[in-house]
Amino acid sequence: QVAQVPSASPRPLLEYCTDAMFARALRRGVAPSAARFSRAASQLAPTQAAAGAGRHAAAAALATSATAAAYFVTRGSTPASQCEAAVNWDAVRAEVVKILEDDSYADSSYAGANPGPLFLRLAWHSAGTFCKSTNTGGSNGATMRFEPEISWGANAGLKLAQDMLEPVKKKFPQVSYADLWIFAACVSIEEMGGQKVPFTPGRVDKASGKECPLWDGATCKDGRLPSADMGSPDKTAAHLRYIFNRMGFDDKEIVALSGAHGLGACHTDRSGFWGPWTRAPTTISNEYYRELLENTWTIKTTHKGQPWKGPMQFEDPTGDLMMLPSDMVLIQDKAFRKYVEQYAKDDALFQKDFAAVVGKLFAAGTNKKKGWF
Repeated sequence: QVAQVPSASPRPLLEYCTDAMFARALRRGVAPSAARFSRAASQLAPTQAAAGAGRHAAAAALATSATAAAYFVTRGSTPASQCEAAVNWDAVRAEVVKILEDDSYADSSYAGANPGPLFLRLAWHSAGTFCKSTNTGGSNGATMRFEPEISWGANAGLKLAQDMLEPVKKKFPQVSYADLWIFAACVSIEEMGGQKVPFTPGRVDKASGKECPLWDGATCKDGRLPSADMGSPDKTAAHLRYIFNRMGFDDKEIVALSGAHGLGACHTDRSGFWGPWTRAPTTISNEYYRELLENTWTIKTTHKGQPWKGPMQFEDPTGDLMMLPSDMVLIQDKAFRKYVEQYAKDDALFQKDFAAVVGKLFAAGTNKKKGWF
């Protein structure tokens, strides 16, 4: 039974809220996540506490179970009515899918767009602030809502993604922005044909821009996120390793994460670059790697009959597709290139590795190994 708060009890509200949510998790287990195309998802049974062990023993058993639902209650900030309101993640998913399927959405860089790539970029750039050495940044906090992070050059255009998800937040106020951004990206990946990315709720929003992750490194003007060009292939390769190693990723994972560039497009009014990377910009696939190796890439000099005035980028012979200098370095650097070649030949391998490394990225900053947050 869900714990009830007595009218005259010295026990703090937090303890009762926690007991109630733990009891609910024990009763319901982990809700299955339904994929758009009826992918089968197994549902594990909840941990059963020993008879007579009591509510706290049951909570401890739940906390150590891989099937436990994770909850976090902030003392003094969560009313009893809200802590009792369980999140129906299937309903949240349905709202995200409605946005993804809205035919009114358009993108100036390519036809047939949906917001999936934009939601993935929002979550990526939120989680990509993680620093493993200081254990700061990451997907917890949703600090991109504030200055200075929202104005980092790498985050140009992501206020649009936040605004598109705001109606979902209003409909499910108990869901943190941090959880919503990551969950929307996970849904988007599945909706665009990718494998299921693990998602566990429990992220807590931070209160102000004072908690934006700081970065005093050479790329501080762009915050903690990677830049598209550092002036030469060697410097760009070193920069990618500098940024991604800080997050805890190796060369293979850098290349796998770069596969997200197969989605969406660049915009002159945001990054200054223009165009999609592939001809399937709303489908998770290894096409990005195939284009890198099989297409012909030259420095862009014109755009729609006029001289190109944007930053240096590469284009294919049709002028329809583009690559950034940070993309090209993946085939210019021998250590990176071997993984590009593997993924170009094996879409199943890419799909598996992409889901795994994105899951690792999205968990960055959650202190998962030490217990939730």
